[in-house]
Amino acid sequence: MASGKDSDRTLGYMTRKDTEVKLPRPTRVKNKTPAPVQITAEQILREARERQEAEIRPPKQKITDSTELSDYRLRRRKEFEDQIRRARWNIQVWMKYAQWEESQKDYARARSVWERAIEGDYRNHTLWLKYAEFEMKNKFVNSARNVWDRAVTLLPRVDQLWYKYIHMEEILGNIAGARQIFERWMQWSPDQQGWLSFIKFELLFRFLRIGLSSLNDLTILNWRVPWIASQFHASLTDCKKLG
Repeated sequence: MASGKDSDRTLGYMTRKDTEVKLPRPTRVKNKTPAPVQITAEQILREARERQEAEIRPPKQKITDSTELSDYRLRRRKEFEDQIRRARWNIQVWMKYAQWEESQKDYARARSVWERAIEGDYRNHTLWLKYAEFEMKNKFVNSARNVWDRAVTLLPRVDQLWYKYIHMEEILGNIAGARQIFERWMQWSPDQQGWLSFIKFELLFRFLRIGLSSLNDLTILNWRVPWIASQFHASLTDCKKLG
């Protein structure tokens, strides 16, 4: 039996010497000269990548009948809905969902997804832009107008929405409608660039009287009149060159 000096009551009949953890003695490097062939970290990573096995990808599925197509769509919609349930705040999930529905030519469902996304975060102007672009791309002109009108009503301080709305009407040749949108925008007193865009629009379509009136309204706002006047004359010169 071990003596009282070496034994411990908490260890039973074992001594401290028996319970000591013996670590291996550190190996000393005798030759510290650099190796003739140096291996870089880049080489190690490259060799590790080369020795990796090829990634196993599932085979491409070919849909042969309407039943398989329905099953595929149902499965994909369930996956998207599960992602939304987990991360409703992530607009990328909403956008991918709507774009997938668009790729399936189911425009009503795609529109429903966009509406649900906007209902959750109507202050996100990116959602409005993508939603309107979806309507424009598929030539739903009246629906696109409805989206733009709601967007500028809810977010009147986002200039990009106004510019896009006006640009669409210009492409469609609806000059009167574009002017009405400009007039609505000017009621919110935008920055200098907004007023100059209105002036250039009027000059471009040869409505010089209205262009001068817009310049007068801009002067009343006590802005930098000399700078605005120079911009106005420059725009007028450009329009004369085009005409």
